[in-house]
Amino acid sequence: MSATQQSEIWVLSGPAGSGKTTVVNRLLSVSSVKLIKCVSATTRPPRHKEVDGSDYYFLSIEEFERRRDRGEFLECAEVHRSGYWYGTLKSEIERARSENAWAFLEIDVQGALNVMQVYPQAVTVFLTTPTQDVYEQRLRKRGTETEDVIQRRLETAREELKYADRYRFCIVNDKLDRTIGEINDILKSEEDIR
Repeated sequence: MSATQQSEIWVLSGPAGSGKTTVVNRLLSVSSVKLIKCVSATTRPPRHKEVDGSDYYFLSIEEFERRRDRGEFLECAEVHRSGYWYGTLKSEIERARSENAWAFLEIDVQGALNVMQVYPQAVTVFLTTPTQDVYEQRLRKRGTETEDVIQRRLETAREELKYADRYRFCIVNDKLDRTIGEINDILKSEEDIR
């Protein structure tokens, strides 16, 4: 891939409860850099108010497997030992490229590590919280998961924290405005050098 064909990839990940979705939604509305959020595909059923093609591409297991077998995913994996698969379609990267924007991926740590192998120039940000207790507080506050799921997510979070040093940037999400400002500064800086 030549320099003019390279995709500008922005990856944000971190453990469940780190505030990724809140940060992404705010960042998309205030970023001075053009971002296109890559919509992930999943085999899990939609939650209340989730919209196919906007929140996720909700695929049957069979359709997900067909697309995976055809090599349509940049990365995909079963997440949180839930039995549900998630992945980023390569077509989402192409969509961002066609709009002359950064492809913005909000994905799990396993997926981010895979993206780093394919796009070593990707700007990667690991979002964390001031203490590990905050993850559990935020997960419980959602009120959407069973105790068993919460425990699995906390176990996954402990494992994911071990990979924070693989990211170019690590940001503590303690105050939302400061977090957004810090990420926006990184985006501007990266845009200026590209």
